[in-house]
Amino acid sequence: MTAKDYPDKMTPEQARRFRDDVLNIVSQIPHGRVTTYGTIAVWAGWPSHSRMVGRTLRYTPGAELLPCHRVVNKVGRTAPGWSRQRQLLEEEGVTFKPDGHVDMQRHLWEPEAPTILLFLLLIVI
Repeated sequence: MTAKDYPDKMTPEQARRFRDDVLNIVSQIPHGRVTTYGTIAVWAGWPSHSRMVGRTLRYTPGAELLPCHRVVNKVGRTAPGWSRQRQLLEEEGVTFKPDGHVDMQRHLWEPEAPTILLFLLLIVI
């Protein structure tokens, strides 16, 4: 195990960078598409931190201005306790399976490497 495996082992600078990367990735999710907490964690450079992605979106002031409703878990389940999330997704044309999960085969968005890496690089500069 490395320090990267545990959020409490992040330096303050790493935590700020993670937060910024998460918010920037979420801002790129296209209308009518969804991505997962795990995908965002991977692109932010901390693949074992999908839960921390959720906490970042919930507790960062201003995150509600981003399309956070487009982030679901790996099977397409929406966030517990946020009933409006489904409505927002349906308004964008996202469909749900009979089990109540997003149809991930139709609506999953995975960032393309050159696009996301360029975007993250521009933030560093």
